[in-house]
Amino acid sequence: MADTATLARQREIATEHLLFKMMEFVEDRHRGLLDFLEQSLDHLGDPAIDGTKDDEAVRTIARKMITGARKQGVN
Repeated sequence: MADTATLARQREIATEHLLFKMMEFVEDRHRGLLDFLEQSLDHLGDPAIDGTKDDEAVRTIARKMITGARKQGVN
């Protein structure tokens, strides 16, 4: 049986894949989703309350995800 860190990584990979595919699918049928998501990033932040808090790092990851969904498109 996998340890907690391994299971968390596997869930993250699966969730990211499904989210990307959903973003691509919706954007293909309803243009504007990715623009809407991109415009929302100013409100995105890291909820940590210690020294690991990094709002801009979280926004950078989200921007990369949106850019990836724009490039990939529906195949």
